[in-house]
Amino acid sequence: MPTPLRLSPAPRQVLLFSGHRVDAADRPTPRFPAAKVDVAAAAIAAALSDLDADSRDVALTQGAAGGDILFAEACLQRGVRLAMLQPLPQAQFIERSVLASAHGERWLERYRVIASRAAWPPRALPDNNSGDDPFAACNRWLVDTALASGAPHLHLVCLWDGSNGDGPGGTAHMVAEVKRHAGHVTWLDTRTLW
Repeated sequence: MPTPLRLSPAPRQVLLFSGHRVDAADRPTPRFPAAKVDVAAAAIAAALSDLDADSRDVALTQGAAGGDILFAEACLQRGVRLAMLQPLPQAQFIERSVLASAHGERWLERYRVIASRAAWPPRALPDNNSGDDPFAACNRWLVDTALASGAPHLHLVCLWDGSNGDGPGGTAHMVAEVKRHAGHVTWLDTRTLW
């Protein structure tokens, strides 16, 4: 497993995020329609308010178009230190997880602003010799980084429909990892948000 990112000074709490990407234009079954971005942004902002997120905290996410970027923007607005840990080298990650969504170029602009303002530059999962899916391995890397931080509180905010998703390493996997370590989960259930 990759070495957890060193978060210094130790945060009061670590806020993880996992959630749906905005649907690609050709997605057969809508999950996160582009028309619901404002609804999702408001729900994420409210969750961070409920968690009293501020500059004493650290936020960890991958940085994909949709929920990840909305979470990152909301954290930066609150002064939360942000790190993006990604399953693939940045160019590949952007191609697969940012540009592949509806309005991908607009999401890329937002991603670049976030990356320029984050406390740490985006980091890619080091060579994954375990043979694990990189998205599942990255979920574990995010959780391990949170646990190694020394913070007494671990929270996951997830924007999710409760399904197993499109492949390994999705939100269902992240929820299971956080619960396995007795972390708290704030579930923004997209089935009731829209």
